[in-house]
Amino acid sequence: MTESRPHARRPRYPGRNPRRFDEKYKELNPDRYAADVQKVMASGKTPAGSHRPIMVAEVLHCLQPVPGEVAVDCTLGGGGHAAALLPLLQPGGRLIGLDADPLELPRTEARLRAAGFGPETFTAHHTNFAGLTKALATDGVAQVDIVLADLGVSSMQIDNPARGFSYKAPGPLDMRMNPLKGEPASQWLARVTADTLAATLTENADEPHAELIAALLTQAPLDTTHAVERTVRMGLAKAMPRLSPAEIKLSVRRTFQALRIAVNDEFSVLDALLRAVPQCLAPGGRVAIMTFHSGEDRRVKKAFQAGRRAGIYVEVADDVIRSAKEETFSNRRAAAAKLRWAVRGR
Repeated sequence: MTESRPHARRPRYPGRNPRRFDEKYKELNPDRYAADVQKVMASGKTPAGSHRPIMVAEVLHCLQPVPGEVAVDCTLGGGGHAAALLPLLQPGGRLIGLDADPLELPRTEARLRAAGFGPETFTAHHTNFAGLTKALATDGVAQVDIVLADLGVSSMQIDNPARGFSYKAPGPLDMRMNPLKGEPASQWLARVTADTLAATLTENADEPHAELIAALLTQAPLDTTHAVERTVRMGLAKAMPRLSPAEIKLSVRRTFQALRIAVNDEFSVLDALLRAVPQCLAPGGRVAIMTFHSGEDRRVKKAFQAGRRAGIYVEVADDVIRSAKEETFSNRRAAAAKLRWAVRGR
């Protein structure tokens, strides 16, 4: 006689649809609930905890991968761009992936291994892209044919409240790409002066109300994402009643962006990558970098233009490439993306 199994009730949550990240059991299990995940994507949203690579076709067009070449994905993330590049590099080619996130990197490596890409065609390194030169040396590679960097924060990081990147759900004010290294945003915010914070908001996010927001955020310690959001939103509404809710929301978003950049020292890391790329690219090699705000794009644009004037690059993008309307509708996170490319001289 077979033993009967207890009936498993579906998870219960208040309201018609799950709201919290950990309640979205269907979106967090795409293999089991593929149809439900497709409905979420069709509505223009990104399923919780999933990764949707942006402008894949445009990236491939810029990089022109061919069999036998060596590529580096400096921001491996969920592996979407890497999964598109790897088949085009075969036979004989390989891809080296870099990522600073110790939580997502093993999962992405496992997915790519399961897709049939062994150590001879794909290697992964736990490092941010400032470590590009060292990673290549570890793999015994002097120069590569392709360098790709997608500077956006991955959906897996944004959606998970425990990572503290977004104010859409309450969570600790962390924001570290590598949660095992450095100080969380709450500690950084607690030690900076109002003047330093105002300069950070201006430099990292072009925030027009930087001084007021800095004064608000340095009055008392703030440990959660909701505390920062509430402080900025209510403080701006009280001090500047003429601001619309949309304008206040934009300032909140810029504040979170500025804090994240500061905590992860993102501009210094990007500058290090831009200095390393010319030495790491083989003659005729291609580089493509996707940015998501003006501070990043300015750095990439100036570096590529300076490289062209110096004869390092023989061709650079005159204008940014943006996602097509269809992709922007189906994945709203693509709307802010800007793609630039350059070709190394021979």
